[in-house]
Amino acid sequence: MKPRESLPAQTLAQKLIARAAGRPSVSPGEIVNCKVDLAMFHDSSGPRRLKPMLEELGAQIWDKSRVVLVMDHYVPERDDESRRIVRIARDWAREQDLPHVYDSQGICHVVVAQHGHIRPGMFCVGGDSHSPTGGAFGAYMFGIGSTEMLGVVVTGEIWLRVPQTLQMHWRGRLQKGVTAKDMMLHMIGRFGMNGGQYQAVEFAGPAVRALAMQERMTLSNMSAELGAQVGLIAPDEVTAAWLQAAGAPVSELGDLSRWQSDEGAAMTRHEFDAGILAPFVAAPHSPANADVVTLYSGTPVDVAYIGACTGAKLDDLRAAAEVLRGRRVAPGVRLMVAPASQKDQAAAREEGVLQVLLDAGAELFPTACGACAGYGETMGDNTTVISSTARNFKGRMGSATAQVYLASPYTVAASALRGVITDPREVLA
Repeated sequence: MKPRESLPAQTLAQKLIARAAGRPSVSPGEIVNCKVDLAMFHDSSGPRRLKPMLEELGAQIWDKSRVVLVMDHYVPERDDESRRIVRIARDWAREQDLPHVYDSQGICHVVVAQHGHIRPGMFCVGGDSHSPTGGAFGAYMFGIGSTEMLGVVVTGEIWLRVPQTLQMHWRGRLQKGVTAKDMMLHMIGRFGMNGGQYQAVEFAGPAVRALAMQERMTLSNMSAELGAQVGLIAPDEVTAAWLQAAGAPVSELGDLSRWQSDEGAAMTRHEFDAGILAPFVAAPHSPANADVVTLYSGTPVDVAYIGACTGAKLDDLRAAAEVLRGRRVAPGVRLMVAPASQKDQAAAREEGVLQVLLDAGAELFPTACGACAGYGETMGDNTTVISSTARNFKGRMGSATAQVYLASPYTVAASALRGVITDPREVLA
């Protein structure tokens, strides 16, 4: 292997792929075969599809210790079909004696991170489009379909075309009441849902480094809506502290500074100023219909929904509580809160955050994908919804006549309080 100094400058994405491919370096456009460190799937994407294909092949899982199964889409079971799907997952997990199974513990992208499964330098795949969430930890993680997952589960490998890197460089610091969700809606509004060109998007700069871990997860999570393959953030002391709290083997992390893009590495860089960013809202029926909140201020809402892997983590619940503390939601508005995980819900309860939301009039829903995935109690006909979820496609959250606006938990809570879409800075002031 050549010494590091003689290698061409590499982006973070290239370094992660090179490690997985057993190569000293890789170049954009190359097709390489990568060893997978972790394969994650859930009750919808996993056993009900993989089990029959594995049986037909007479094949086995390559390494059960590298597989994580999460039941989050069809729980709690509401009908015979959901019971059938979840039963397949539970029975298969027992048959295979899988060591990492999280049943009704929360949404996969949050649960997997909270249990320390994703660490800097890893190469991971997930059976869900929001799998790029893992990129917040300096890991290369992306979503794949069931047929590709079958190949991974049997061989432990997957091929990849090395992507170009698009760096979103954020200088400055966010104002009070402005979040990573607003950053993402701004970027998606600017570049569109294909702006990432299925390449590697890297979030960088002082404003990104200032974000807490769960806010970084929101950036990486919604790189899917930007059309990226992955959404990467270089790991640092914030990452290490989170992993230590999650019980990850921190002693094995090594020097985190190696997981950074090299000076002079070839990339396309876009500059943003966090200090002047206002809260953003995406109008129906696309995250790309995003603009500053003032454009939509005064729009009446029927439902305010705080949920999903994107918008119901502990930090999101705290933001909503900050707006609603000592207040009640507007008459006629329904505030639905579905925490992203059991861990986050327990922490919110312990801190008093959950009680603040309940006192404000919130209804508590299960820690699962729920209405974001069109499951459970969904949005009715002709309702106007403001939601902290990632997507507002027509009919995704229920009725095709529902009008769903996307916003940060601050904005969702402020809108619930006043009954119309509201700039949260007005309430926080």
